[in-house]
Amino acid sequence: MKLWDKGISIDKKIEQFTVGNDREIDLHIAKYDVQASLAHAKMLAHIGLLTKEELFQLEQELTNISQQIEDDSFVIEPQFEDVHSKIEFELIKTLGDTGKKIHTARSRNDQVLVALHLFYKDHLKDIRIKAKTFFDTLLSLADTHQNTLLPGYTHLQVAMPSSFGLWFSAYAEVLIDDVYLLDAAIKTVDQNPLGSAAGYGSSFSIDREFTTKELNFSTLKFNVVAAQMSRGKSERTLAMALGSLCNTMARFAMDICLYNSQNFGFISFPDQLTTGSSIMPHKKNPDVFELIRGKCNKIQALYSEMVLITNNLPSGYHRDFQLLKENSIAAVEEVKDLLDIFNYAIQQIIVKEIDLNDDKYKHLFTVDSINNFVLEGLSFREAYQKIGKQVQDGTYKPNASKQHTHIGSLGNLCLDDIREKFPR
Repeated sequence: MKLWDKGISIDKKIEQFTVGNDREIDLHIAKYDVQASLAHAKMLAHIGLLTKEELFQLEQELTNISQQIEDDSFVIEPQFEDVHSKIEFELIKTLGDTGKKIHTARSRNDQVLVALHLFYKDHLKDIRIKAKTFFDTLLSLADTHQNTLLPGYTHLQVAMPSSFGLWFSAYAEVLIDDVYLLDAAIKTVDQNPLGSAAGYGSSFSIDREFTTKELNFSTLKFNVVAAQMSRGKSERTLAMALGSLCNTMARFAMDICLYNSQNFGFISFPDQLTTGSSIMPHKKNPDVFELIRGKCNKIQALYSEMVLITNNLPSGYHRDFQLLKENSIAAVEEVKDLLDIFNYAIQQIIVKEIDLNDDKYKHLFTVDSINNFVLEGLSFREAYQKIGKQVQDGTYKPNASKQHTHIGSLGNLCLDDIREKFPR
C-alpha cells in the first residue's frame, strides 16, 4: 500500500530503490507519527471535517497502535513503503471509511516533517540532560583532584604547570558551549510544520495553531513554503550541534588515550575497563576511549553530508530529503550512547601522583621563574633572556613555589562559577 497509489503498478526495481531502508528507519519515528496523526485528527474534528464519533474511533485505534509501538510488537511489513502508509492502512482496516479521512488536509511531506521535528526535539532534550550529567561528573572530578598537579603541554612539549582539576573543569566548561548549540538546535526544530501539506498549504480552513498547542511546539513555521524548506536546514543545525559535542568528547578521549600510555603514565583505569592483545599479555588497551574518539569523529562528518545533500536545492520538496533521515537519526541515538559510556567510564579514572621533580619536567616552571625576576624589578624581556640563558647553558634550577591565583587559573578554578554558568 502506498499513500500515492493511483492504481498504476510501479517497476519493482524502481520501488526497491526509492523505498530503500525506510521501513527500518521509520520505526524510530513511529510513535511521533501517531502523536501527529492524533493531533491532526483532533484538529479535523475541531473544524468540522470529522464527527465526534469518527474522532473517538480514530483516537482509540491510534492509541492501540501507540501501545504496539511501545511494547515493540509494531511491524512495518515489506508491502508497506513506510510507517505512514502502514499506520493509515491499519486505520482503514479497522475503521473503514473513517480511516480514509485521516489524510485530509495533509501530505506525506508535512507528515514526515512533523514526525522528524518531534523526534529531534525529544531526543535533543534527552542529549542535553545526558550532557548535564557528564558536566556534573567532570566538575566533581575537578573538585576531587584540584590540587593534583599535572604537566601542561603546548606542541606536545612540556610547557607550564597544570592540574587535574584544571583539566577536568576545562572540558566541563567547554561542554557549556556545546549546550548553547544544542539549545539552538532544539529551538530550530521546536516549530510546527504540520499544515504546510505538500509545501503550499491547503484550501481547507485548517487550524494550525490548534495542532501547535496539541503537539507542544513553542511556535509554528508560519509560511508553508518555509516549513518545507526547514527539511535539511533542521538536519544541518542538528548535525552542527551534535558535531560540536562530539568534538569535545573526541578531544577529551584523545587526551585520555595519551595520558594513559606508559610514556605519560598520568592516569589509568581498572582492568575490567580495558582490553588485551591476542599476542602481548601485558597490554591493557583503552579501547572504549579509542572507539569514542572514532565514533565522535564520524559524527562530526555528518554536517558535511547534510550540506552536500541539500546545498543549492530549489524551494519545494525533493526526494533527496529522504536521505537525511537515516544518518541523522543514527547520530542522535549514537550520541546518547556515547555520553552514557563516557560518563560511566570516566568516573572510574585512576589519577596518579606525578613526580614533577623528574628531570623531564624541570623546565615546567620557567615562566614562573621569569615572573619572580619581574617582581624583583627586572623587565619581562630581561628576565626572559636571563632564564633563557640558564636553560641553554644547563644552569636553570626550577622553583615551584609560585602560586597561580587569578580567575580560572591553577589555584582558582572557579568551579562554582562554571557550575552556575551552565544554561538552565
